[in-house]
Amino acid sequence: MAAQEHTSKSGFETRAIHAGYDPDPTTGAVIPPIFATSTYKQDGVGGLRGGYEYSRSGNPTRTALEGNIAALEEGERGFAFASGLAAEDTLVRGLLAPGDHVVFPNDAYGGTFRLFDKVERLWGIDHTPVGHAPEDVRAAIRPGTTKMVWVETPTNPLLNIVDIEAVAAVAHEAGALLVVDNTFASPYLQQPLTLGADVVVHSTTKYCGGHSDVVGGAVVVRDLDLAERIAFHHNAMGAVAGPFDSWLTLRGLRTLALRMERHSENAERVVEFLTRHPAVSHVYYPGLPDHPGHEVAARQMRRFGGMVSFRVTGGEAQALAVCERAEVFTLGESLGGVESLIEHPGRMTHASVAGTELEVPSDLVRLSVGIETADDLIGDLDRALHGAAAPDSLTR
Repeated sequence: MAAQEHTSKSGFETRAIHAGYDPDPTTGAVIPPIFATSTYKQDGVGGLRGGYEYSRSGNPTRTALEGNIAALEEGERGFAFASGLAAEDTLVRGLLAPGDHVVFPNDAYGGTFRLFDKVERLWGIDHTPVGHAPEDVRAAIRPGTTKMVWVETPTNPLLNIVDIEAVAAVAHEAGALLVVDNTFASPYLQQPLTLGADVVVHSTTKYCGGHSDVVGGAVVVRDLDLAERIAFHHNAMGAVAGPFDSWLTLRGLRTLALRMERHSENAERVVEFLTRHPAVSHVYYPGLPDHPGHEVAARQMRRFGGMVSFRVTGGEAQALAVCERAEVFTLGESLGGVESLIEHPGRMTHASVAGTELEVPSDLVRLSVGIETADDLIGDLDRALHGAAAPDSLTR
């Protein structure tokens, strides 16, 4: 299954539809088949057809996804994993060794913090949580020991912004790799490799898949030597995406541009409402002119995305009540699906950072704004903030 050549000169939407797969030469199928096979017939000992021998090492459906997401991130090679955390673990243990040090964001996703703090630390990899400014990163670097700088932008759940180009310069000056978790932005809104990052990581469960029906992860790089190191550990550690999961994620990527535009439009409407509401004390959204990272976000992102966080005036009890009263917004973890989700980070997605310097405010509510009718989303939040129930017409 030879992939078409689609360079960065092709438009994003064109790459999303065509990159990674040519129509099947036998049937003309325009969508990649789901190759539900574990092994492949060889034409003699060592005579592989298309390079495939065993589906942990390679599967045509996964190859199509990997080529597609690499093209969307303007990278040279992509790798599809069973989950975002599987991608992170393989990346860290594949590129680092015991005794190495990682500079790490001080408001990272709770699962990523747990991975570094409870798993990688036992393997001998240390980390230092720091702020997002380049000078904070520089101050935390340990000469000769820091081998990786890890950033999220926007961060989860406080939506801080990192200047990728500036932090890349700091990391490279120290001889360290810059890894950017691009999950919140997606490849449509931001392409970190073009700004100097060495590695991009995704939880493809989120915006890339986009329909809350698949769990997956991805890593994309530009440097082919680095790609070979990751490829070895991808196969050796084995946390690869299965063919059906790969197919679902690839299906999601084909509509990513359309969905991200609608997510962003709806989020902007929701933010406009929240900033005027008397029960809301603070709104976190990089599209707001007074957001401390607004200028950087405007420079390195196409739009500001579908994630919104806010704090309520009544403390934790009110935040929990808002989450429980919402009806159109579904109370649930994860993000990036077509449906809107609401959650309490302190009790849910970020419970693992409670009691640490990454602990999030107890009155914080996080929204993943979906693609429903914006007026319905705003009405639902208004009722939840006032303690009223949604009408039956919205909840049937």
